[in-house]
Amino acid sequence: MIELVIFDCDGVLVDSEIIAARVETALLAKVGIEIDPTEFAARYAGLTFRDILIRLEAETGKVLQASMLDKQRAELDRRLAREVRAIAGVAEAVAAVKQPRCICSNSRSERLEMMLGKTGLLPLFEGRVFSAVDLPEPRPKPAPDVYLHAASVMNTDPAKCMVLEDSVHGVAAAKAAGMRVIGFTGGAHSYPGHSDVLTEAGAETAINRWANLRPVLDALSVWADEQSPA
Repeated sequence: MIELVIFDCDGVLVDSEIIAARVETALLAKVGIEIDPTEFAARYAGLTFRDILIRLEAETGKVLQASMLDKQRAELDRRLAREVRAIAGVAEAVAAVKQPRCICSNSRSERLEMMLGKTGLLPLFEGRVFSAVDLPEPRPKPAPDVYLHAASVMNTDPAKCMVLEDSVHGVAAAKAAGMRVIGFTGGAHSYPGHSDVLTEAGAETAINRWANLRPVLDALSVWADEQSPA
């Protein structure tokens, strides 16, 4: 039943969400919006900074300058190039996946290539890295577009795809694409109750370390087979 395994990147393969939260909350503090980075990651992980600013404008009534996008991009690229690391155990877990695999992310292709290259993960996904913001008509998660695009390119029925996601917005995107989801809570931005939040959003289960991936995939494959009509 599982013919394609799709990984989100930020906060799933690489521990970048907490770095992004620190960069973005520092920028917001300069315009009078104070949010703790951990709380910020819990609320907004999985969204582009553009979409976060739109939501914050609606929530706070403040008009936020578009120039913040350029500042965020430059500072985050600088920090990621220096600080980003692969999440412990991910290379071994990805290599052990029996099914075809790919990445679907809201990050730009250039940033994905940099992070995956720096962490040594790029060879595991070469040619199968899809960026929502680089599609011809970019609609980032929580829209399902990047997931549907990946399924089409990989010639796989969305119902036979299993997605690894760390955010409510990412889970929503995968579910809207008709895919199954496993939540991942092993990033530095994780918080108490993270697993419950992801399962409430639609993930079938959640794991907090990569050693659990293979047995969980096997178990969910068996479960799906048992649910299928004879």
